[in-house]
Amino acid sequence: MELLKINTAGSVDDGKSTLIGRFLYDNNALTIEQEELVRRKTKEKGLEDLDFSVITDGLIAEREQGITIDVAHIYFSSATRKFIIADSPGHIEYTRNMVTGASNSDLSIILIDARKGLLEQTHRHYFISRMLRLQSVVFCINKMDLVNYSEDVFLQIASDIDKMIKQLDPLQQDIAIIPISSLKGDNVVYASKNMPWYKEATLSDVLHGFSKRVEDTKPFRMDVQQVYHVQNEEFVDYRAYAGRINSGSVKVGDLLTILPSCKSSEVVEIRKFTSTLEEAHAGDSIQIRLKDDIDISRGMLFVKETKESLFEKEVQARIVWLDEKQANLASKYHIQSGSRTTVCKIQQIQHLIKPESPLEKIETHEMALNAIALVKLKLANPIYLDAFAENKSNGAFILIDAQTNNTVAVGFVE
Repeated sequence: MELLKINTAGSVDDGKSTLIGRFLYDNNALTIEQEELVRRKTKEKGLEDLDFSVITDGLIAEREQGITIDVAHIYFSSATRKFIIADSPGHIEYTRNMVTGASNSDLSIILIDARKGLLEQTHRHYFISRMLRLQSVVFCINKMDLVNYSEDVFLQIASDIDKMIKQLDPLQQDIAIIPISSLKGDNVVYASKNMPWYKEATLSDVLHGFSKRVEDTKPFRMDVQQVYHVQNEEFVDYRAYAGRINSGSVKVGDLLTILPSCKSSEVVEIRKFTSTLEEAHAGDSIQIRLKDDIDISRGMLFVKETKESLFEKEVQARIVWLDEKQANLASKYHIQSGSRTTVCKIQQIQHLIKPESPLEKIETHEMALNAIALVKLKLANPIYLDAFAENKSNGAFILIDAQTNNTVAVGFVE
C-alpha cells in the first residue's frame, strides 16, 4: 500500500485533533483501548458527542488546556492506504512546529472555523505549505454544524481562500475546499446528509485518491552516506558507496560525477540489500559500484551533470527562524543538507515576509523566533544546492548554531 504523509494545521481550537480522531474512528482504525479512552473522557466531560481530541492530545499539559502544543504523529492504515498524520499546534508562537510537521509531508490539511473565517494563522499555514511546495492543500471549513450547515457561509469562505491564493505567485498545487463537521462526521469519511448542496468529494475521498507526482524527471542527486569496503570469499575487493537517492534515477552504465572532486566514472553495479538492480529511483536506498577507483567519502554528492549554480558560495534563501535566540549576523553557523555540511554566515537579512500580506517587505536587521525572511548566506565552501523550486529534495537545508549545536533555522534556496 502507498504511504501518504499528511500535516494538519489551523488556528487554536479549530478542531484538528477532533478531525483526526473522527477520521480514524470512521475508518475503524482505533484500537479497543483508544475507543474506551474516548468514551471514558466523553463521559467525564459530560459531552453528548464523542470527544475524539484525546487521541492526539497525548501530552498532559495539552489535555489540561484542551489544546495541542507539540507535533503529534499518528500512524495507521485503512483498507487501501497507509497514513502518517502530523498534527501541528495552532498557536502562532508554535509556527516552527508546523514547519517541522509539514516539512516531510505530501499534503497539508488546513482547518478553518466556519464561524471565524480566515485568520492570520490560516495565511501563515498556507504560506508555509506553499513555501514547502507541498503537492496538495485541503482546506476543511470545519464546524459547519454551528452555522446551520449554511451554503452561503461556505461560499464566502471559499471565495476568501481563492483571493488568498491568487495574491501569491502561481504554483502547481492541487487545492480542495471541503465543508465538514469533525464533531458530527459530516464529509469526513461519509458524505453529509446535512449539506445536500455539496456534491464534491469527502476528505476521505481526497486522501485516498491522492497520487504522488513522479520525481524521476528531476536531476540525479545522491548523498554518499557510507563507503563499504568488503573483503571476503563472496566479495573480493568490494567497494561501494551507499546512500539514498534524493531525486532522479540512475542505471547501470550511467556516467556519474562526484562532487567536489568533479571526477567521473561509470556505474557498474547497483545493489539494494541482497538484490542487484539495473535501475534505481528517487527514494531508493542503494549501493553503487563504480568502474574506477576514486577517492570518495561521506559528505560527497553523486550527480550526472554539473551546472554552475551548484558551486555557488553565496546563496539566497527563504528561511524560517526556529530558535528563541535571535539571529546574529556576526555569528558563524553550520549549514547542512543531507550529509553535506560547511560553515556559513548570514550576510544580509533582505526583508521579513508577512504571510498575511506577502507583498509587503519589512526591512530589518533582526530575525526572531518564527520569523520568515529572505536572506543572503555566505558559505565557506559550496554544498551543491539546487533551487528549491526546481528540486525540493536538494534545495532545503538547516542552520546549526556552532556554539550551542541547536538547529536554529530551516531554509529553502531561491
